[in-house]
Amino acid sequence: MLPIRDLNPSRTAPVVNIALIAANALMFFYEISLGERLQGFLMSAAFVPARLFDGGAITPGEWGPGLTSALLSMFLHGGWGHFLGNMLFLWIFGDNVEDRLGHFKYLVFYLLAGFAATFAHAFAGPSSTMPAIGASGAISGVLGAYLFLYPTARIVTMIWFFLFVRFVEIPALIYLPLWFLMQAFSGAASLGAQTAEEAGGVAWFAHIGGFLAGPVLLFLLGGFRRRRASLRPSPW
Repeated sequence: MLPIRDLNPSRTAPVVNIALIAANALMFFYEISLGERLQGFLMSAAFVPARLFDGGAITPGEWGPGLTSALLSMFLHGGWGHFLGNMLFLWIFGDNVEDRLGHFKYLVFYLLAGFAATFAHAFAGPSSTMPAIGASGAISGVLGAYLFLYPTARIVTMIWFFLFVRFVEIPALIYLPLWFLMQAFSGAASLGAQTAEEAGGVAWFAHIGGFLAGPVLLFLLGGFRRRRASLRPSPW
């Protein structure tokens, strides 16, 4: 199920959301420009859980570098599909969360959700030596917040099965919990994996941690106190 757009117009220009997409795009094109040097760059700059832990314990003095690499990793991606998929979700769902929180609080929310997601991934696999990259952890926080703010908003979704393609409207109250359940199921299945390849190469617990952090951060930043914008009738 691929979301195409939501039927939930925002009242303000999503300037921070657009800036985040632009920052991700700039970093992605920088990655492309590195060519054969990309792998070395990712291993040195991206977040690697094993660097934070030593024999299951947090390594003294690694929190500072860990936070820096966690921040940078939020803007790195592993390929066109990874990048475009993340930006599609951010474009669809981020504007409404920014509209509710306001520009500055939304930026704080996004970064804190990304940190929560990154460290959820780290604690789920402290011995992993694979770099964890991508905006999906922070975006998962956006999805979690969106579910609580706009449960009745309808998501125009493309469903395909071989040559069969259909566009349907699915309420956020159905679409987003289904999305989360898929992440939770995949995360549980990955617990027995010995390598990143066996786990599918996806930081499932970053998605889970980010999604769960979303409503908590929304509450802490006062997002539940603002009046919900009314939804326009569906043009579909």
